[in-house]
Amino acid sequence: MRSIREQIADQLRNEILADMFSDDEPMRETALAKRFGVSRGPVRDALLQLSQEGALVYKANSGVRVNTPAVNGERDFLMSLRARIESEALRGIVGSCDEGDRLQLSAILLRMKAACRAKDVPAIVSSDLALHRHLIRRGASEKLEAVWQSIAVRIRMDYSRLKNYMDIYREHEALVEAVLGGDLREARSALKANLI
Repeated sequence: MRSIREQIADQLRNEILADMFSDDEPMRETALAKRFGVSRGPVRDALLQLSQEGALVYKANSGVRVNTPAVNGERDFLMSLRARIESEALRGIVGSCDEGDRLQLSAILLRMKAACRAKDVPAIVSSDLALHRHLIRRGASEKLEAVWQSIAVRIRMDYSRLKNYMDIYREHEALVEAVLGGDLREARSALKANLI
């Protein structure tokens, strides 16, 4: 069971990555506490966590605000780091998947499919992060997962690049099929197609 802080952080992270907040928008503890029906403590802790991840930033005399996404050369550099981390993680998981991996990845894909059909971008983001996080955790390490997470929140994937949200599902389905099928080359090709 995830703590209240973790649930709030997950929800806000998903909404930030789904562009539901403007860049540099203030995040007010009182308003968020009211929204989530909790005291300010768990909200403050969630905002601190998201600031450490890079989704939010503290600005003197302005408080906590939504961080601006990486652009141009910075984005390209971060995307290359993310791709390298995930590509290495694939080496660790492809060929060593067990039934637990099959069940977990299948469940994530089902949630993603439902979210894509509903055009629920925060839920799509949640499934997208969960799938990639699982691959990294199983194929690399939890330490690399933290590095990956800080990169992923700064990049903000462009879900609007696709004509149909179901294309997001199909990209991830191809990646999972290659991973579960034990085909590293195909998994890396599917990853490259997904990370644009």
